[in-house]
Amino acid sequence: MKKRFWNLIKVSPVFLAATFFATNSALAAEVNEPVTNVTQLSEAQDSNSIDQVTSVSQFSDVQPTDWAFQALQSLVERYGCIAGYPNSTYRGNRALTRYEFAAGLNACLDRVNELIATATADLVSKQDLATLQRLQEEYSAELATLRGRVDGLEARTSELEANQFSTTTKLVGEAIFAVSDVFGDNRAARGGNPTQDLNNNTTFSDRVRLNLYSSFTGKDQLQIRLNANNTISNRGNDALGTGTGTNMSRLGFDGDNGNSVVIDKINYAFNFSDAVRVKVDATGGELYENVNTFNSDFASSGKGALSRYGRFSPIYRQGQGGSGVTVTFNPKGAISLSGAYLARTANDPSLNNGLLDGDNAIFGQLSFQPTKAFNIGLTYARTYQTNLVNNTVNNNLFQGTGSIFANNPFGNNTRTISNNYGVEATFQFSPKLAISGWGGYTTADAITGANAGADADIWYWAGALALKDFGGEGNVLGIIFGQPPKVTGGSIKNVAGNTTFDDNTSYHLEGLYKYKVSDNIQVTPGLLVIFNPEHNDANGTEYVGTLRTTFSF
Repeated sequence: MKKRFWNLIKVSPVFLAATFFATNSALAAEVNEPVTNVTQLSEAQDSNSIDQVTSVSQFSDVQPTDWAFQALQSLVERYGCIAGYPNSTYRGNRALTRYEFAAGLNACLDRVNELIATATADLVSKQDLATLQRLQEEYSAELATLRGRVDGLEARTSELEANQFSTTTKLVGEAIFAVSDVFGDNRAARGGNPTQDLNNNTTFSDRVRLNLYSSFTGKDQLQIRLNANNTISNRGNDALGTGTGTNMSRLGFDGDNGNSVVIDKINYAFNFSDAVRVKVDATGGELYENVNTFNSDFASSGKGALSRYGRFSPIYRQGQGGSGVTVTFNPKGAISLSGAYLARTANDPSLNNGLLDGDNAIFGQLSFQPTKAFNIGLTYARTYQTNLVNNTVNNNLFQGTGSIFANNPFGNNTRTISNNYGVEATFQFSPKLAISGWGGYTTADAITGANAGADADIWYWAGALALKDFGGEGNVLGIIFGQPPKVTGGSIKNVAGNTTFDDNTSYHLEGLYKYKVSDNIQVTPGLLVIFNPEHNDANGTEYVGTLRTTFSF
């Protein structure tokens, strides 16, 4: 076989034409690499298609001194049986498979038959025809197999085109199953000694999200998210006196709409230029999805930390759920700047609402990201809160993260302005070890109400450790420790006329293990421990055990 093969090379330059035609890597992609969708097939064909040439000089990588130059020149002049890549290269040193060779041979056979049929048979010698016949017989099996595979690929491609969901839209889904329970002696009290037992039951809940991502230019994205959940979180300020007595025990994926399907997020992002990225939120805007939170291992509600506080700094919850715009300058550079404006009641035309007069947040962040190993951010947010519910102002400075007092330090029916300052950082010591953390300070001022003119100082901080590939590839062991938002000073007066603030300090300790069952399933067991809930050391320690299973599709 080998001897006959090399003899065939000597007989005719047509063999070289076949090898050249075999460099059509669009066919190689069909044979060697699986094509999973129509877009991939189109891209493969566009990037590797071959064009007819009329002169060897058209190839930028073929020189007269090359050993195959005369053979290539002969093929062009005698048969016109040669092709090249769109970038005018020949790629003569590229390896080829038997299937690729068979495809190239078949292309040359077709060209020779065309010459014969058009009365130009004098261009083809008997010796060439005999050589071609032997080559065709030698590679008949490969040619038949190749034709079958191409026919099968065409059929599958036609089926995909006929049944695809959309040419511009893809569906990305996530489903969470969670089992959770809270342990402890008493329900936390904001001040003084607790008086109620902690009588929580074990719960089994879910959350399902379906995201429709559409792109019209390849550099833009329209997101429409459908959400349904029934996770009644471990909140502490309910009227029935049940629960944990503190929002510090809340889960990161909580929320309950009775599993009714709602559209909770609509936004459109696009590049204004290569250096400017713009995102417009029509509803459901969240700063922590628009900018870097510097806690990527734990930021996701479905695959990150189990607790609400453990996901990222509370500064990113300003304006949560609003409408507005976020602009990032130099988004892929070492230094980037983001600015945002979100209004929580932008769709409401009534008094003290709307795009400008209702609750709003003005946000800015300077990010320094010279390498993947070190990222740091400096963040500022100014918020105005009226949060009218039944004509009563109920402020929520950190959207239910931290102590109840820190979220509403001046009481109800008080309009509040807050200035929030934060610093966040991530240190990637190795591919398997990362440390992240944040610290924040908020100063809030009451504009109206019984405490009009009063101010409050609020501090918080946390650090997180991620051990990646711990116990297996894709697994993550995480530990998060910190202090949730706490009122440390100010001029707030209690009913007795004395200045008041959070007397003691709560600590948040969370351990979790993200176990990767497959690319689409993650199981995360974990334990959340709250020391001195509500910054009151009279409260006993609370424990929240959770087993979360996340399905991605």
